[in-house]
Amino acid sequence: MRVIAGEWRGRKLLAPKNDATRPTADRTRETLFSMLASRLGSFEGIHVADLFAGSGALGIEALSRGAAHCLFGEQDRDALDTLKKNLGALGATSRADVRAGSVLGLGPAKRSVDLVLIDAPYSTGAGSVALDKLNRLGWIGADSWVSIETSEKEIVDVAGFEIDVERRVGKAKLTLLRLS
Repeated sequence: MRVIAGEWRGRKLLAPKNDATRPTADRTRETLFSMLASRLGSFEGIHVADLFAGSGALGIEALSRGAAHCLFGEQDRDALDTLKKNLGALGATSRADVRAGSVLGLGPAKRSVDLVLIDAPYSTGAGSVALDKLNRLGWIGADSWVSIETSEKEIVDVAGFEIDVERRVGKAKLTLLRLS
């Protein structure tokens, strides 16, 4: 796994050694960030939440491209250790807030974030459940973009959100949403 673009382009990222985490493939990440760049224009100065973060590859990619800050949410101990090592190796810890625990345990937001990246375990519906709760807790604002990665056949349907685009990449499906 490597950072695709930006400040840390080409830098290797560690992946957790256990099977509890499924890192997003480089090709899928590249497709996602191309989709996001065409909508956001720039990542400069935005605030991001990378939930079900695993190695942190999605949030790190956003930081590499200029995001000001990223909140990483992960509950698997091996994944958390790997995430912290990746952030440390890149010198990115000052721009990161790592939260150990379930995404559903996040409290009310102090402010909405510009971009929410959700990569929950496939075929569980956990991404949609998390998005619904995050919305109720103020993490999503009128200008926020949300990305949910699921298996190719999984349906994303969350009340109050409309799908901007869905794209299949291998066995994954990327869905970009906004508040309706």
